[in-house]
This record gives sequence, C-alpha cells and structure tokens, in this order.
Amino acid sequence: MLTRLQAQSKHLARPFLTGLLAVLPLAATLTLLGWFWQLLAAWFGPSSLFGSVLVAIGFSVTRSESIGYALGLLLLCAAIYVLGVLVEAGLQRGLQRIVDRLMKRIPLVRNIYDVVKRMVDLFSRKSGDGLGSMSPVWLHFGGRPDPEAQPADSQKVAVLALLCTPEPVVMDGGRRYLGVLVPTAPVPVGGGLLYVPEDWVSRADVGIEGLTSIYVSMGLTTNQYMNGRQAPTPPT
Repeated sequence: MLTRLQAQSKHLARPFLTGLLAVLPLAATLTLLGWFWQLLAAWFGPSSLFGSVLVAIGFSVTRSESIGYALGLLLLCAAIYVLGVLVEAGLQRGLQRIVDRLMKRIPLVRNIYDVVKRMVDLFSRKSGDGLGSMSPVWLHFGGRPDPEAQPADSQKVAVLALLCTPEPVVMDGGRRYLGVLVPTAPVPVGGGLLYVPEDWVSRADVGIEGLTSIYVSMGLTTNQYMNGRQAPTPPT
C-alpha cells in the first residue's frame, strides 16, 4: 500500500516539476527585468534625487508631477543634444578647459573627476586605442604548452581572460609583461588585473560575445564557442 502511494505521488509530481522547469527561464527573466526596472526607477524616477530636479524644472510649466518629470526629461535631452552639436563642432573646448581647471582645484573632487574623465575618454575613443583594443586571450600559467612535449608535461592551467592592451610593459630587467583582466562568473564586470609574462598569453578565437556568454553561463556555453577552434596563437 505504501509503495503504491509513493508511486502515485511520484507520478503526480513529475508533470508539476516538468512544468516548473519549463516556466523557470521565463519567470527568472521577468524577475530580472522587474528588478532592473525598479533599480532604474530608484535612481532616475520622479522620487529620486535626479527625478526631483526634473520635476522642479517641469513645475514651472505644469503642476502635474508626471508631466513635469516628462518635460524636465525632454529639456535635459535637448540640452544634451545641443552639447553634442557643440562638441562635434569643437566649440566646447574653451568651456571644457575652464571646467577642468575648476575641478582640479578641489582636493577630493579632482581625483574622482580625473578617473571618471579617463573612463569616459576610453569608452568614447573610435580608434584601436580604446576598448576596441581589448580582446579575449588564453592565460597559460607557467607558459604556453610545448606542442612537442609529452602529454603529461604539456598539461598546464589555461584561463580565459581579456587582454587590456596589446602594448607590453617592461619590468624585471627588460622582461615584457602584458596586462590581462581575469573576469569573475557569473557577473564578468569584476575580476583581477594581472601583469604576466608575454609568453604566457595566446589569442583566444572566441570574441567578446563568446567570452561574456561563457562567464555569464558559468561555462555552459563553452562548447558553442570553442568546439572546432584552431590552436591558440600568440597575440600580435
């Protein structure tokens, strides 16, 4: 009798678990989108510090909080557009120099302003000196494996990483090192910045999208981006 009840309970529970697993990806996606929307509302919504400024601007035209926020946001977008036109025309350089001089005179603010300005310049570069120079690489601790060595001697740890810049730095009496960023999973926005010998690094033919997908999925998409790839080659 007990065995029959256990079999019936398993028979009833199996479809429920199957349906739960089927709906789980959609539920997780909607949950993440809802969390992201709440985060945006907390930072930029009408009740936030940023939103209160926009509402105050819009209150000069209307007493509705929603309409005032929309008008303030519209005026802000128009101001940003005008600033973009001035930047493309090169007319903002004098104002930029004044702002830079003012910020650099404030002890604590100048450090934060300098870091943020450098990051913005890095993202806004269109040449290969910016983020376009970053590429996925293999980091071989102890050096790249020798293809002519015995299998037991050629086994070394390989870490999928991101080459910060192809330009090496010279340390330790003339030895060349490369800056390599090793991300963390499943959120690859953090990690460790390592300076390793140049001969420890080889190119990884997976692309930025592949590297991001592998880390976000915690390795589940590895075969999708790595099967059938050619042997790693040194970065150029």
